[in-house]
Amino acid sequence: MRQGFLFLIFFLATSPALAQTSVYTKIDFEKTCTIISEYEQGLTATCSGYTGYPVIFSEGDLRQMVRFGHIAKLGDQWESFGQFNRANDTVEWRLKDKKPYAAILRWFIENANQEGEYKKELEGQVLVVSTVGSRENPTSCVMGYVDARANKNANMMAQELADTKAATFICGEDKPKFFGKRGKHSGSPSNYFE
Repeated sequence: MRQGFLFLIFFLATSPALAQTSVYTKIDFEKTCTIISEYEQGLTATCSGYTGYPVIFSEGDLRQMVRFGHIAKLGDQWESFGQFNRANDTVEWRLKDKKPYAAILRWFIENANQEGEYKKELEGQVLVVSTVGSRENPTSCVMGYVDARANKNANMMAQELADTKAATFICGEDKPKFFGKRGKHSGSPSNYFE
């Protein structure tokens, strides 16, 4: 009986599915971010992330973009939403062997009514899953979207997306897409093509 129990402990500790975990960090503009460039309608800042992997935050014309990890070219393609938007301040980092390979961040999409007025009941919430740039591959980009209003298990879906697609997703070649149900409040991603 004891041998069976020890085998179960060993199996659980070494199972590849369980080797993937999450850690959470906050984007704190007051304490952990440094502005690296400013322009007429916005800025770019680098913020503390997960253990040496920074968060690169950009804002322009009331639209935001966030990238993760080591980035060689900060001026690459703008990835945001067509609507005014804002990102949440909590980043979920997906890790394997304590190394981040994907990041999940909730976005709020400020949809307007037919008169052009922002209404809270029209606000979209989308989980944006991005790759994390490493020193070996210094690129980060959006790899997929999960509509958090249209899917009850959106967090689990975003984790599954990160765990199954991040390792093979190639920034600049592969195109991000929505996973699960997509509702009418999910916005218009600037890099999304159906």
